[in-house]
Amino acid sequence: MRRISRITVAGAATASLALVLSACGSTSTSSDSSESKGDKGLAIAYDVGGKGDQSFNDAAYAGLEQAKKEFGYETADVEPTDGETDADKEQRLVSLAKQGYNPVVGVGYAYAAAVKGAAENYPDTTFGIVDDATVEADNVADLVFSEEQASYLAGVAAAESTETNVVGFVGGVDIPLIHKFRAGYEQGVKDTNPKVKVISQFLTQTAEEGGFSSPDKGKSAAEGQIEKKADVVYAAAGLSGQGVIEAAAANKVWAIGVDSDQYKHEALAKYKDSILTSAMKDVAKAVYNLAKSVEDGKPATGIVKGDLKTGEVSLSNSNPKFADDAELQKAIETAKEKIVSGEIKVKSS
Repeated sequence: MRRISRITVAGAATASLALVLSACGSTSTSSDSSESKGDKGLAIAYDVGGKGDQSFNDAAYAGLEQAKKEFGYETADVEPTDGETDADKEQRLVSLAKQGYNPVVGVGYAYAAAVKGAAENYPDTTFGIVDDATVEADNVADLVFSEEQASYLAGVAAAESTETNVVGFVGGVDIPLIHKFRAGYEQGVKDTNPKVKVISQFLTQTAEEGGFSSPDKGKSAAEGQIEKKADVVYAAAGLSGQGVIEAAAANKVWAIGVDSDQYKHEALAKYKDSILTSAMKDVAKAVYNLAKSVEDGKPATGIVKGDLKTGEVSLSNSNPKFADDAELQKAIETAKEKIVSGEIKVKSS
């Protein structure tokens, strides 16, 4: 264990910490504060949509909660702000590192420049970035996933479930990361049933336009695809995906969730019967594992990739109608085995 002592500080020190994190948009920390740099643990800085997106950011928070419970240390999670710059993001990470949090994780590719800058200034702190593999530093772990593999399985599920031979894909932002989701999904659909048409759409060209944070945009896009006979719609759009799921439920068609098991999310409970499955990537596990590596004194660095073989991307089985469909499950399992063995090469663009 790298943490040996805990020094509880009251009064001005606690107020100072609260003020610094509040200025950066912090949402929560533990009630205890410590002046000892080695006493604080995992801190995460959220991506667009923030905590409560029922998807990507909430998965990172689940990893933080697991680490907090297991290691018994102080944690912090910090919200983004509208219109912020890379410099703002870097200052947020620097503030956390300066307070003694270790590791510090930027949730999302938008933190690449910020993580690079903060890591240079705090070489003794381990930094992580989710969904980006461009930051090369001895104290940075690039936490990435083979999203196209889970999306391929989602495509198999869609092709097996459609009754109209039309399915949809809604991507939050037109960027390479989301292209991976679309490519895998479209390939899975076509390999399963070439007669099925895939309607694909991106909500915005940039994240600043709200592609990952606008349920109304997601709902409108899904409604347009449903009007064109799509009866399964897969959303890789962060918070905007809630609108896709809402539209699917209202029109009694299937939605496929993303990143985490959206069937289980409380905020989506009234729509869950319309969520066929979710193409998951275990951001929670990746974040927790990074925290554990630091706790064990062997910080992970470099590219850390999760895929079907490692179990860090998958399809959820929470919906009984999905889980109990033997023919559908067989098709998905067969596809999974072929991907893991290398017989199927899943496209990423």
